[in-house]
Amino acid sequence: MRAIGTGLTLALGVAACSPGDSADGLPNIVIVVADDLGRRDVSFHGGELPTPNIDRIAREGVALERFYSAPVCSPTRAGLLTGRYPIRYGLMRSVIPPWRDYGLDTDEVLLPELLAEAGYAARGIFGKWHLGHTSVRFHPLRRGFTEFVGHYNGGIDYFVHEREGERDWQHGYTSVEEHGYSTDLLTDRAVDFIARHAGQDAPFLLYVPYNAVHSPWQAREDILPRYLDLPGIDLPPGHEEANEDILGYVGDADGRREKRRITAAMGESLDAGVGRILDALDAHGVADNTFLLFFSDNGGVVGVSDNTPFRGAKATVYEGGIRVAAAARWPAGGISGGRDVAAPVAYIDVLPTLLGIAGLEAPGERALDGRDVLGVLTGGQEDTPRDLYSYVAVGSGAVEQVAVIEPEWKLVVVGPALTEPGAAGRSRMMLYAIASDPHERDDVSGAHPEVVSRMLEKAVAFRALQPPDAVPPYNAGREGFVAPPDWKPGDLP
Repeated sequence: MRAIGTGLTLALGVAACSPGDSADGLPNIVIVVADDLGRRDVSFHGGELPTPNIDRIAREGVALERFYSAPVCSPTRAGLLTGRYPIRYGLMRSVIPPWRDYGLDTDEVLLPELLAEAGYAARGIFGKWHLGHTSVRFHPLRRGFTEFVGHYNGGIDYFVHEREGERDWQHGYTSVEEHGYSTDLLTDRAVDFIARHAGQDAPFLLYVPYNAVHSPWQAREDILPRYLDLPGIDLPPGHEEANEDILGYVGDADGRREKRRITAAMGESLDAGVGRILDALDAHGVADNTFLLFFSDNGGVVGVSDNTPFRGAKATVYEGGIRVAAAARWPAGGISGGRDVAAPVAYIDVLPTLLGIAGLEAPGERALDGRDVLGVLTGGQEDTPRDLYSYVAVGSGAVEQVAVIEPEWKLVVVGPALTEPGAAGRSRMMLYAIASDPHERDDVSGAHPEVVSRMLEKAVAFRALQPPDAVPPYNAGREGFVAPPDWKPGDLP
């Protein structure tokens, strides 16, 4: 066990096998991240929307039934690439909005930088960066990637590729005009990347963080008619915890129903893109020795995407906001057979797992919060119980949510920052017997005050990890903002 500064502990797992045991050399790595995809908006979870290609990953690999992300976009991407909770480097509160000048701390060592040391020569990102855009030091090509096509911001227009009225479509360091539906364009780039680098002497890293199915709600006209009769969905339990901005823009029942139909069509484009990536791996003979991971960056938007049967949605720490659709496949490495993996796996586990596969040591100067879960994915190792944590504070940031997830219990705290004097007394606390009540239907905090007290100490310690220079609330700096031309970082050479 490696201790970290607040009394929390980190358990590092041991991989069940090394790459040489089951594969001819290091595997290629493909990570596909959907945006705002509802957990039940994949058909392998019994949803009404057809996702045959995403289902194929689960059928040929494993379905990750308890995969946890962060509640919103930027923190998930940050934790994925660092293996550390975003609260440690101040990027935990919300997403990076267009009007803010911060980014992912450049002292953090990212996954592509580390994999370069293991010989991953080609390291491409095609999609939504969302980890800083105002300075070139935040640029993905300065953070270990060798190729980048996509957009700095979230929520770009799918057809004209603009955010805040200015084009945000980047080829490397250059903003360019390119025609087409963004989901399709990103898939084109991913497929081309595979074609150029498959079969080379060195393995590759391919990261495809789609914007789909995030707003704006825009679908291809040839797909949308297939979903015109799709009914709306009810607001889930816990929806009242969602940010007021989110509840406002999804609209009333009629507006949510229309957005639901568009989201379904957007999801079809997403699934088709996943299928093209799978086909490209097959066509170039590298599917067997490619570690492939698919997951959503957070739960679906309240009243628009389906997070059934869980409580909550995006921007909440309830299960519906953080327990997401996910699947993995690596036939040569033993991740196969269509099994369900019931053990908790988290976004912060991706980096340490891939470091283990690549035979790399974790950076010693910064404690990792995730652990190597390869043995859990292959079924060759029993899961070791541990605690997981979640945090979000969107909008004004006045109300925060913190969750502590133990094997048997989950505590949710909603209120002011737990670092403030007397904050606990001004917060609402909900305790769920998560092992037997994964839907968070019954708050049993009144019956187990000793459990609440014990877990609250953990929540306070976790909240105290925030550095003094943490990012400000989402809405700070929004008034009067004018987008830069073509979204070029101001300090490009």
